[in-house]
Amino acid sequence: MDPALRRPHVWEPGTGRPPLLLLHGTGGNEYDLLGLREYLIPDAPVLAPRGTVLENGMPRFFRRLREGVFDEDDLRARADELAAFLAAAEQQYGVTPGSWVAIGFSNGANIASALLLRHPEALSGAVLLAAMVPFQQDEPGEVLTGKRVLIVNGDRDPMATPDQTRTLAAQLRARGADVDIRPFPGGHTIDPGQLPHVKQFLEAFVSPRPG
Repeated sequence: MDPALRRPHVWEPGTGRPPLLLLHGTGGNEYDLLGLREYLIPDAPVLAPRGTVLENGMPRFFRRLREGVFDEDDLRARADELAAFLAAAEQQYGVTPGSWVAIGFSNGANIASALLLRHPEALSGAVLLAAMVPFQQDEPGEVLTGKRVLIVNGDRDPMATPDQTRTLAAQLRARGADVDIRPFPGGHTIDPGQLPHVKQFLEAFVSPRPG
């Protein structure tokens, strides 16, 4: 097995599309978001890795200096690490390269947007739930033309604030991404009322079937 695949993860094969990359929030694990598949795309292939960083015993995908302040050097390294993991998973599980749609919550959403900015070839799109701005200064990188992104943030979220939402959307759009924003009247959570919009977003994807 490729060493990049040694991180804990769950792989569930499927015949639907697009293949989903599920990325948990702080303190979660690779099982946290699996239930979303049954509602969103029941027959989709799913890959769910666990974050490899521990903060007071809680898994995360990258380090932070304090709440709301990311260790951006570590974020870059972990995004690169996740890209290598995806490439290895594509080979191992027979998934078309770059066909993943990431669905990330909180810390998982932030690593998803960092991955999109640094390795746009790794994803075809992303659903960002309770997402913040990953990099305070725009990252150098390739354009995101053809990438579709849905940002679903609560308008009373103390961390993923409306300002964070607007800045993140602006950074992605400046690269050419097609960005849709779905605010809801709530906080730092996954709002069940927004799942029909997520489902609609995913159903509209035109993505190659896994090989």
